[in-house]
Amino acid sequence: MSWFESFILGLVQGLTEFLPISSSAHLRLTAAFAGWHDPGAAFTAITQIGTEAAVLIYFRKDIARIVSAWCKSLVDKSMRGDHDAQMGWLVIVGSIPIGVLGVTFKDQIEGPFRDLRLIATTLIVMGIVLGIADRLAARDEAGGKHRAVRERKTLRELGVRDGLIFGVCQAMALIPGVSRSGATISGGLLMGYTREAAARYSFLLAIPAVLASGVFELKDASEGGHVSWGPTIFATIIAFVVGYAVIAWFMRFITTKSFMPFVIYRVLLGIALFILVGTDTLSPHAGESAG
Repeated sequence: MSWFESFILGLVQGLTEFLPISSSAHLRLTAAFAGWHDPGAAFTAITQIGTEAAVLIYFRKDIARIVSAWCKSLVDKSMRGDHDAQMGWLVIVGSIPIGVLGVTFKDQIEGPFRDLRLIATTLIVMGIVLGIADRLAARDEAGGKHRAVRERKTLRELGVRDGLIFGVCQAMALIPGVSRSGATISGGLLMGYTREAAARYSFLLAIPAVLASGVFELKDASEGGHVSWGPTIFATIIAFVVGYAVIAWFMRFITTKSFMPFVIYRVLLGIALFILVGTDTLSPHAGESAG
């Protein structure tokens, strides 16, 4: 991997990680369109450490409060009813599905799941799901002539059942094209949560999953020696800087705007991808042979 490739891929990772359009799909597509080798699941997992570092800094006050309350609740029973302490447990519970499925389907994630036809399908299908969820949320918030405004849930109403459902949604993002934020936010909106609550829990839930995945891939890559460390670290730094700017913008955007621009983008990209593959302009396995 060249330094130019690592710069572009790091930029793509930072721009797409927090938006509901799938960073893993865009890394795969960027390489395919440019005629580069598929950066692979290991590169994706390692560069995601950079974007998660952006989450840690952006939500540092929330994270410090949650970790502190959770640790205190281990020895002080009176703290177990505290919302922040409960959030600590809910993040752990919500991380179980992706941990189990990530280990179980590791070979598929690094191989068959990276087929461009599958990516096109997930882009379209999950785009439609996000669109439906967003429309339901907008209807609740706006009300109507014969329909009262419906109060949506906040994170204070999050329980174990909903936490696990969020976790299952996050696990779906193991398939490129689904999008971690897109799947979890869609799940949250369909369960009746506000856009801000769904996005905030989505980002908090991603921290242990992404960091664990990155460390796991770092270990494998170090032993296998198949990662270009200089360019990969450079891409990770780029992803961190760009990712921080994107998450700050996105959290402001969702308080007043609809997700429909992302829905339209996903569907159009998926259709374009099907056309390119169907006309043999692009191979569904472009770049995989050397990836």
